[in-house]
Amino acid sequence: MYKKYKAVFFDWDGTAVMSRKAPVDEAVAAMKPLLQRGVRLVIVSGTTIENIASGKIEKYFTQEEQKSLYLGLGRGAFNYAFCDGAPYIFEDMLPDGECLEKIHRVCFEIHMELKRRYGFDTDVVFSRPNYCKIDLMPNALRGDNLFMQENELEMLKKSLTEHGIAGGLQGFMDLAADTGERYGLAVKPTCDAKYLEVGLSDKSDNVDTIFRKLQGEMDLKAEECVFWGDEFVGIEDGIYGSDSFMITELTKGGEFYDVSEVPGVRPEGVIRLGGGVEQFLRFLREQ
Repeated sequence: MYKKYKAVFFDWDGTAVMSRKAPVDEAVAAMKPLLQRGVRLVIVSGTTIENIASGKIEKYFTQEEQKSLYLGLGRGAFNYAFCDGAPYIFEDMLPDGECLEKIHRVCFEIHMELKRRYGFDTDVVFSRPNYCKIDLMPNALRGDNLFMQENELEMLKKSLTEHGIAGGLQGFMDLAADTGERYGLAVKPTCDAKYLEVGLSDKSDNVDTIFRKLQGEMDLKAEECVFWGDEFVGIEDGIYGSDSFMITELTKGGEFYDVSEVPGVRPEGVIRLGGGVEQFLRFLREQ
């Protein structure tokens, strides 16, 4: 069904593993033969390295296998390769202290604006190194499965209607952009229904940074790459899930697959397969 690829870019939570606490043995077993052949595997996730295989992914692979493994994490913040059996950051996009403080202020203002105008409660996570997460549905818990759940979009729409908030998710995105502008920041907001995330970078920065590195190492072309995720689905007209940010000017010539069961529109060129984690691991095993 699939051609052979030189590089596989993929999301972690909900694509390679069911949750951050789930065993990684099956994913590791599927990855190893490809790494041994020199196929580049690139994990692209909004989380930090501590949440990828409990922060010890290097222990599952030999140093030779690690040479073909890369991590693009933290919404553009951290890009890792491996050397002497350990991960190292070869390029980062971390804001300085003053800039991070502005991001925090932007998100707190969004929180307060929604509270004042609509009585709409949110929680803000300030502990990320380069962005903030604004929880739009603090009472809807995801548990260990941190990817978007099938009913969340309808839950959010209902909540917005109840609070008299017009403009939908695009309204949140515009609010973030306008608030950022007042602080002199060109923020890149993203939304997966439950969370509005606000920072200066996103997954597209990870993907482009690592793709350029691989271009320099092996003259890689976009057509030789494949991209897998579970959050491509359109949340609202023109607004797609976080994995859609793997589609960039550099990578748009590649192939894109979605393992999510959530119905809806995907970006042009994305093929919805469904099947969840097992679908992706089957692909790896067939490579």
